[in-house]
Amino acid sequence: MSAPISPLAPKHYPAMPAIKGARIATAEAGIKYKGRTDVMMLIFDQPAEAAGVFTRSKCPSAPVDFCRQNLVHGKARAVVVNSGNANAFTGSKGRASTQATAEAAAQAIGCSTTEIFLASTGVIGEPLDASKFSHLLGDMAQNAVDNYWTEAAKAIMTTDTYPKVATETVLIGEVPVTINGIAKGAGMIAPDMATMLSFIVTDAPISSQVLQSMLSKGVDPTFNSMTVDSDTSTSDTLMLFSTGTAAERGAPAITDIKDTRLNQFKKALNRLLKSLAIQVARDGEGARKMLEIEVTGAKSAASAKKIALSIANSPLVKTAAAGEDANWGRVVMAVGKAGEPAERDLLTIWFGDIRVAHQGERDPDYSEAAASDYMKGEDIYIRVDIGLGRGKATVWTCDLTKEYVAINGDYRS
Repeated sequence: MSAPISPLAPKHYPAMPAIKGARIATAEAGIKYKGRTDVMMLIFDQPAEAAGVFTRSKCPSAPVDFCRQNLVHGKARAVVVNSGNANAFTGSKGRASTQATAEAAAQAIGCSTTEIFLASTGVIGEPLDASKFSHLLGDMAQNAVDNYWTEAAKAIMTTDTYPKVATETVLIGEVPVTINGIAKGAGMIAPDMATMLSFIVTDAPISSQVLQSMLSKGVDPTFNSMTVDSDTSTSDTLMLFSTGTAAERGAPAITDIKDTRLNQFKKALNRLLKSLAIQVARDGEGARKMLEIEVTGAKSAASAKKIALSIANSPLVKTAAAGEDANWGRVVMAVGKAGEPAERDLLTIWFGDIRVAHQGERDPDYSEAAASDYMKGEDIYIRVDIGLGRGKATVWTCDLTKEYVAINGDYRS
C-alpha cells in the first residue's frame, strides 16, 4: 500500500511544456511495486548533448558505473530508469543487467550503447532481472510522447509520496528556451554530489562541456545543500541534456561557459535545481516539517556549510522539530560538534524572527510560549550567526518522525 501524500507536498504542479526532440514513455513492469509504473524511458530523436554528476559513494551502483563510462562521449539518445531495485552491490550480475538493458534500448532506437544512459533506484543487493522490462523498450520507444513529464516523475518514485517536477523558460539571444526537470528522492538522501535521481532537459543549443560546467557548479548550493537522513545513496545520478532544437528558432549555439548570453540560463538552471532539491527534502520519509538552516558569520562559506549540515543532520534537532519542541540547546550542541571555528560567547540563534540565544546564553527576552508556538508551523527557519567572519550557507532538511523508522524498518518486506 502506498504512503499517504506528504502534508508538505506542493499545492500546485507546474504545467510541463513539451521540449522538441525529447519524448517520454513509462511502463508497468512489476519489478517490486504492483499497480503502478516503474520504468521510464526518455528518448532523444537526435543525439543530445549530455552532462552528469554522480554519487561519490565508494560503493556505486552498476548503472552509475555505466553512465560514467558513457559520459565521456558526451552524447545521448536515451535514458532508461527503473524503480524498485537499485542494481547496486550486484557484482557481475549487475554489469550483465546494465549491458542487457543498454543493448535492448539501443536496438529499440537504432543507436550505439554508448548513447544510452541508465539509472536504477530501490533495494540494494538484489540482482536486477533486466528481462522484466527490456522487452518493453521497443514499444516504449515507438509510443513515447513529448508531454509526459509528470508521468515520468511518477514512474521513478520509490518511497516518494509525490512526483517532483520543475520548469523554467528564459531567453538566449532573444529566443525563448525551456528547461524541464524531474527528480525522485525521499530517503537515503544526503549531499554528496547528486543525492538522488534527477533528469533535466533543455532545448537550448549548449555544448556538453558547457552543460557539465554549469551542472557541476550548480549542485553545490542546491542538491548538495539538502539532506533528509545524512545517508548518501549508491545510485545518485543527476543528468542534464540538450536537444539543441531551439536553434531552429534562431537560438545561438553556446560553446563557451563565459558567453554572456548564457547568464539568464545559468540563473534559471540554478532555480530549477533548487526547486527540485527542496521538493526532495519536503518529501523526506515520514516528514511533517520542513527546516531551512542558515548559518552566517562563519570563518568561510565552507565552514558555514559544515556547521549548517551538522545542525540539519542532527537526529536530536530533527526529532525536536518533529515534537514541536523549541529546543535550541540542540542547535548549540550541533554547532559545537561540527569541528569548525566557533566561540560559544559569540553565538546568536533565531527560530524564525525569535532570537532565542545571544552571547553565550538564553536571550533575556526569550519567550518559551512564543518559540513553542512558532514550532507548530510546517516551515521552520533556523538561523545561527557564528560571529567570526562573513561565511554563510543555507541547507534544507526535514524532521525525523516515527514514520521514518516504520518506513525504513520494513523497507525490504
